[in-house]
Amino acid sequence: MGGGIIIREAHFPGRAPIDAYGNGGFRFADMSHRGSILCLPSGIHGWEPQNPAAFTAEDFAAAIAEAEGIDILLVGCGTDLRPLPAGVRAALGATGIRAEPMSTGAAVRTYNVLLAEDRLVAAALVAVE
Repeated sequence: MGGGIIIREAHFPGRAPIDAYGNGGFRFADMSHRGSILCLPSGIHGWEPQNPAAFTAEDFAAAIAEAEGIDILLVGCGTDLRPLPAGVRAALGATGIRAEPMSTGAAVRTYNVLLAEDRLVAAALVAVE
């Protein structure tokens, strides 16, 4: 039987602090991931927002699906802070999720603190170089 590369959807089945970020990715749980990530109650998932400079509610569909386990969603917008579009805020707010946009670095640090406090936190983190 010939073996080849098997490409799977990126997913770590658990909650873990982010150990490092930069160089276009993240390190967590003795693993690394190149690209953006979504940290949810169900685990850490690879995340590909359609346009990181202009988020849509669809970009956050996975977080909305797990809303009952999320009080606050930290949105790491890359190197700059950008406000979330009204449609995104409305979609998240309708499920009870409070969204806080900030730079990715600030979001990683805040996520780690809130996770250590066992808070109902999630994070959508755009990878930075």
